[in-house]
Amino acid sequence: MGIGVAWLEETLRDTALKMEHTITEALSAEPRPGERVRPERLLAAMRHATLNGGKRLRPLLMIECARAFGRQDPGVLVAAAALECLHSYSLVHDDLPAMDDDDLRRGLPTVHKAYDEATAILAGDSLLTLAFDLIADPRVHEDPAVRLVLSRDLARASGVGGMAGGQMLDLQSEHRTLVEDEIRTLQAMKTGALLRYACEAGARLGDASDEDIVRLRRYGEVIGLAFQLADDLLDLEATPEVMGKATGKDAEAGKATLVSLYGPERTRAILSELVADASRLAGELGPVGQRLADIASFVAFRSH
Repeated sequence: MGIGVAWLEETLRDTALKMEHTITEALSAEPRPGERVRPERLLAAMRHATLNGGKRLRPLLMIECARAFGRQDPGVLVAAAALECLHSYSLVHDDLPAMDDDDLRRGLPTVHKAYDEATAILAGDSLLTLAFDLIADPRVHEDPAVRLVLSRDLARASGVGGMAGGQMLDLQSEHRTLVEDEIRTLQAMKTGALLRYACEAGARLGDASDEDIVRLRRYGEVIGLAFQLADDLLDLEATPEVMGKATGKDAEAGKATLVSLYGPERTRAILSELVADASRLAGELGPVGQRLADIASFVAFRSH
C-alpha cells in the first residue's frame, strides 16, 4: 500500500530534505567550542550513516506532534536531528557482525562494510553523543528545564530500560519460545521507545498540557507497536530489493516476533485496530490531529 495522502508524501520529502540540511550542518568539519579537531574519516562514516536516505519517520513524528501545538521553527528541526542521530547510531551498531551482521542498509553498504568495524563503532558512539549535544541546543527550547527533561527522556528511551535494553532482550530471545507479553515488552523497548519519545517530545516542544503530553505518549506507543508489526511483516514478505537490506533474517535467527506468533492474517487485523486506536487519540486533538491519523495509516500499511 502506498502513502495514499498527498500532503504526507510531500511532507516526507520535505522532512528528509530538512534533516539532510540540519544533520549536514551538525557534521561540518569545523570544530565546535570545546573540540580540538574533527577527524575526517570519522565524520565521513557518520555522514554515511545519517545522510543516506531513509523514511525519517521519527523526525516526522516529532515535527508533526510539535506542529499540532503550534510550534514550527528551526529549533524543532534541531531536536528532530538529535533523535535521528541517535536512531542512526543504533542502526550502525545493530548492523555490526557481533549483532545482526548486515551488509546492506538502505541499499548501501553498512558502515562497517564501507569503512571498517572500529570506525563503525566510533561513528555510532559519536552519533550517540552528538544527539545529546543537539538536544541541549538553546534553539530547541528557550526554557533550560524543558531541554533537561527532553535530554533525560531521550536517555531513558535509548538506554538500559529502553532501546538498548530491548536489543539485549531481543538477542536473548533467539531460538527461544517467548509468550506474547515478553515479545511485546522487548519490542516496546527496542523499537517503540524512540517512536514514543518522538511523539511525547514533540508535544513538549509545543508546550502542550500534561493531558495532551500523556495523550501523545499513548499515541506514540500505539505507533511503535504498529511500526514493529509492519516491519516484521515486511521482513517476512518483502524482497531485499524493495527493503534495501536483507530480509527473512528474523526467521533465520530464530527471533521471536508477534507475526510468528499470530500469523500474517491476524497481524494485519491487529494493525487495523492499532490504526483505529491511534486515529482516535489523534482525533481528540481536534482538526490538527488528522495529520497524525494519516501518519498512523502510513506506518501500519507502508510497503517498505
